[in-house]
Amino acid sequence: MSKVLCSTSTPPFYVQIEKIITSASKALAWTNLALVAVIIIQVILRKVFSNGQIALEELQWHLYATAVMFGTAYAQVTNLHVRVDILFHKFSARKKALVDSLGLIFLAMPFVVVVILHSYDFAYEAWRVNESSSSPSGLPYRWLIKSVIPLSFAMLLLAMFSTLLKNIDTLFKGARHGSE
Repeated sequence: MSKVLCSTSTPPFYVQIEKIITSASKALAWTNLALVAVIIIQVILRKVFSNGQIALEELQWHLYATAVMFGTAYAQVTNLHVRVDILFHKFSARKKALVDSLGLIFLAMPFVVVVILHSYDFAYEAWRVNESSSSPSGLPYRWLIKSVIPLSFAMLLLAMFSTLLKNIDTLFKGARHGSE
């Protein structure tokens, strides 16, 4: 009976968060294909026709920034981010969860919250004045790319929260099963 209940129970909340972030990240990853296309078009225009476009140059930066900024949340939930510690791989699952949780709570999450708070005003002001490129032939709607900052960092914060929940689950499961 307990096996039936366990198999039909809902997955932990962090699994649902990770599915949402992974789906959004996979959709946003297509910006990389658009980036490659824009780069190719810009190179052809510049080298073959001697006619580089400022708007395409700016679009390259916008697409690149979007892919990188939203990619950080995906890296967080899939644990594909770079680790700088040399002892972490030798730790037990519980010790890894503890170290990771402390790093998230005291270092990463506060930084992300500060970025969200400060970038919100930055993006809001760009929206308010309908900011566009300072170049006459540049892209309009600069507020759109500035909005990527608080949105992507909010998604990163959600990914960190998911990782924290997963670590807490690991810590308590390990305690229940008597492992270190």
